[in-house]
Amino acid sequence: MSKNFLKKIYITGSVLTLLLIGTAAIAYYAFYGSAIDTKTTIRIDHKSNYAEVRAEIDGIIESNIQSAAFNFYASHINLERRFKPGYYEIEPATNVIRLARRLALGDQTPIKLVINNCRTLPQLSQQIAKQIACDSMQIISAMHDTKLRAELGNVKDSLIATFIPNTYEIYWTITPEDLLRRMKRESDNFWNEERVAKLKRTRLTQYQVITLASIVYEETKCREEMPLIAGVYINRLRRRIALQACPTVKYALGDFTLTRILHKHTRTRSPFNTYINQGLPPAPICIPSIAAIDAVLNYTEHNYLYFCAKPEFDGRHNFARTLREHNANSRQYLRALKGVNNK
Repeated sequence: MSKNFLKKIYITGSVLTLLLIGTAAIAYYAFYGSAIDTKTTIRIDHKSNYAEVRAEIDGIIESNIQSAAFNFYASHINLERRFKPGYYEIEPATNVIRLARRLALGDQTPIKLVINNCRTLPQLSQQIAKQIACDSMQIISAMHDTKLRAELGNVKDSLIATFIPNTYEIYWTITPEDLLRRMKRESDNFWNEERVAKLKRTRLTQYQVITLASIVYEETKCREEMPLIAGVYINRLRRRIALQACPTVKYALGDFTLTRILHKHTRTRSPFNTYINQGLPPAPICIPSIAAIDAVLNYTEHNYLYFCAKPEFDGRHNFARTLREHNANSRQYLRALKGVNNK
């Protein structure tokens, strides 16, 4: 065997080895290399088809080689029939195998659901719908489902009292029914032994505390004053004096833009109007803050029966024991208000 022949064999072998190494490197890069350069998100709802999923994937994978590798591996694991709806946060350095497996397994990223002040169930459903995969009509439908309400132990009009304002970790694809079950569990956890023990002092039920807290929350955002205002309303309840809470009139009218409640407004016929109805309204007028709920449970004991906004317009109030004192405070406030309006 000649030296030239051996030399050709050696060169050919070397070339083949290099080709194999190069092919292996390309294959490794295609399947195991980083397909995503920056953190991104994918949302797949229940109506999405595989073509839409693939279009979204193509929009985030960096190279054609890795896109082809994704197609190959997706076909291998039958992703077209297995992909799961969900919200997925895709971290940098994710490879196509990991990406395809997450979609097949439904390995979602939890989202932060924020529940805060809403006055009505439609408002609440719209707030939630902006954060999860369901629309507001599906959420409202679940809220009015009598069987689900019975399961949750809720009676008519009390569902909004189940929602404690907070930030909750959930999955984007949660169903409205499971969301309501989750909120009931969170509410049960909120009413711990310490809070339940404080109910005796208030002489109110959990539901009544939430209802009164909703009025307190609408009256002031000043945390320091909340227990004082709660004390005023508890004094009026115990003396069987109408609460005459302006926020309940706004709720009765359905006009939350009102800045002043006039005498004509207080004559509005509604079970929520505490000017013409004694006691608490039949349901909360909003989702109160936790601070407002705890303010009712820890209300300040005093002899005040009235309060009026301070003429300094600092969001605080002057408190009064008698109607005479209250009228004097009111005149001060109205004079200051007139002065501002005349400028």
